[in-house]
Amino acid sequence: MAASGFACGDHAACIRGALGAAEARCAADGARLTPLRRRVLEILLEGHAAMGAYDVLARRDAEGLGSKPPVAYRALGFLVEHGLAHRIERLSAYVACARPGAAHAPAFLICRGCGAVAEMQAAEGLSRPAQEAGFVIEQTVIEAEGLCPDCQVQGA
Repeated sequence: MAASGFACGDHAACIRGALGAAEARCAADGARLTPLRRRVLEILLEGHAAMGAYDVLARRDAEGLGSKPPVAYRALGFLVEHGLAHRIERLSAYVACARPGAAHAPAFLICRGCGAVAEMQAAEGLSRPAQEAGFVIEQTVIEAEGLCPDCQVQGA
C-alpha cells in the first residue's frame, strides 16, 4: 500500500504477495487454505473496501460457486482465526489483513465517502494505562471514520 494506506502501486502484485503470505501462514499453522477459503480471501483482496458475508456470497454465486451463508461464514471465520482477515465491527464486514502472519494491533481508517478501508498499525497508547491498571490487553481494534484522500479532493 502507498503512504496514504488507501492505494497500492501494483494491485496484482499486492494480491500475489498476500496470497503467498496466506499460504505460508497456513502451512506454519498446520491449516489448509482450501480452494474455497482461498477464493474468499481473493475476493476480499480484490478491493480495499470491507465486504459483508452476503457480498462475498453474491460474488461466489455470480461465479457459479453457490451461495450458502454457512459456507461463507465458515471461510471468513477461518481467515480471521488465522490472521488473514479482520472483522470491521462498525460495518459488520471483513477486510483482508495487510500484514498476514505478523503480530500486530490493527487500526482501520474507514472512508465514509467511498467505503475504502486502510489498515494501519495502531498506536500503543493503551499499553501503559492498561498496565498501570493491572489489565492485560489481549486484542485491540481501532476503527476511525473519515474521508480518504480521493474523497477529500472530490468534495473540495
